[in-house]
Amino acid sequence: MALGIALVIGLIVLLFVIGFVVYFVSIYNSLIRLKNDIKKAWANIDVMLKQRTDELPKLIASVKGYMKHEKGTLEELTKARTAFLSATTMAAKAKADNVISGALKTLFAVAENYPNLKANENFIQLQGRISGLENELADRREFYNDSVNTYNIRIQSIPDVIFARMLGYVQEEMFKVTEAEKQDVKVEF
Repeated sequence: MALGIALVIGLIVLLFVIGFVVYFVSIYNSLIRLKNDIKKAWANIDVMLKQRTDELPKLIASVKGYMKHEKGTLEELTKARTAFLSATTMAAKAKADNVISGALKTLFAVAENYPNLKANENFIQLQGRISGLENELADRREFYNDSVNTYNIRIQSIPDVIFARMLGYVQEEMFKVTEAEKQDVKVEF
């Protein structure tokens, strides 16, 4: 009888240990999946930013001849493109992206003052392409922020917080818009 009780207790302990290991593995795997989702979301943003950056020289070239008085806008766009290409961190790329987005808004707003430019087929195609990329970037930024939010909630929730701390996981930063980008584009004549 004592052997039977010891066997039952041993079996219960074994099942408990196996259950704990399976639970730990499932939490670990889900946290890894969330971290990789964030990396994937950022990589998707990075691809779109690169595509937009590759289109900028063509846009600048098509605009240069028409916008002789808007040299500052074109220079800002060129500097922002250079800053993006030399950026090595997510934060630096995000900052350069914010500058490019603002410069593009200004450029497209100022283009309204140039009827010949607005009628130029290359400009129209490039403006459409870059506007499409901007829309896709907005969608991907939203997906990135959703991934970061889900991850941040999980690593702060019990019992995941225990495992996240053991693994050294920290909160990720969301993709944020600067205060300057929230302002209306000022077009001066």
